[in-house]
Amino acid sequence: MSLGALIREEKRATTSSSSSSSQVHMPKDIDWQMLDKQRFFFLGAALFSGVSTALHPILVLKTRQQVSPTRVSCANISFAIARLEGLRGFYKGFGTSLLGTIPARALYMTALEITKSSVGQATVRLGLSDTTSMAVANGAAGLTSAVAAQIVWTPIDVVSQRLMVQGDVSLSSCRYTNGFDAFRKILHTDGPRGFYRGFGLSILTYAPSNAVWWASYSLAQRSIWSRLKRQDGGGSMVVQVLSAATASGCSALITMPVDTIKTRLQVLDAEENGRRRAMTVMQTVKSLMREGGFGACYRGLGPRWVSMSMSATTMITTYEFLKRLAVKKQT
Repeated sequence: MSLGALIREEKRATTSSSSSSSQVHMPKDIDWQMLDKQRFFFLGAALFSGVSTALHPILVLKTRQQVSPTRVSCANISFAIARLEGLRGFYKGFGTSLLGTIPARALYMTALEITKSSVGQATVRLGLSDTTSMAVANGAAGLTSAVAAQIVWTPIDVVSQRLMVQGDVSLSSCRYTNGFDAFRKILHTDGPRGFYRGFGLSILTYAPSNAVWWASYSLAQRSIWSRLKRQDGGGSMVVQVLSAATASGCSALITMPVDTIKTRLQVLDAEENGRRRAMTVMQTVKSLMREGGFGACYRGLGPRWVSMSMSATTMITTYEFLKRLAVKKQT
């Protein structure tokens, strides 16, 4: 063998050794093709219904804080609900919200896994690095899954959020007895378009939010695993929790102003000549600026951050657990 060939061979060996030593050992991801779809959707509906039950009170607090004309702390809102409405006050709109959870989650999970799988394969063929490939695939998956889910979530949000603010004496919103009554009154007042009030802003809120969340989550997860340097997959849940909390912080800070505008647009009405009508985006923004400037757009940031962190942590741990339960049995 010539000297040049020996040098080339040694370089290849050195590169291979260096690549092996710097490799990040992460638990193997479960792909869409590996899942038993029937078990995946059935178990997913049950598990995520439980998650929604646990987190609904925080959503009520966030919604009331966002639509409040003055700055009110979470503690004061909590005490007021407990004193005036009791435990049921923290679960207003829950039935409607739960009803939408099953189809919305089904659409979300399907779009998420299919996009992640197809985009991941495409980025690998393009020769992108593992880190970049994972971030791009997860970001694209978060974007498409959010858009798909909002087709169901927006009407559910409009009805459930209006029910959430019932009992808040500072608001002069229309009164509803239950979800069906709210549905009937919105349909009579605004027509079918009333259920998609704020749909564009919902897409602008949740699509980037999900894209940022999933991309941040994959990068945070990879970063933490690279520091652990474990090959046995131990500590997976701790890594998931830390990555989810980090991703939630990034996502909440970036998308909070749009979420506040969206919530007000869906819940509050304007009065003109004694008649109620839907507020425009510009009216909503001007109202916020009058009430507290740009800082008013960040009302409810605390509950939203906590809600997103808790929701994301429970969601991702539940989701990964669900995927392990739904893996096809090897024959």
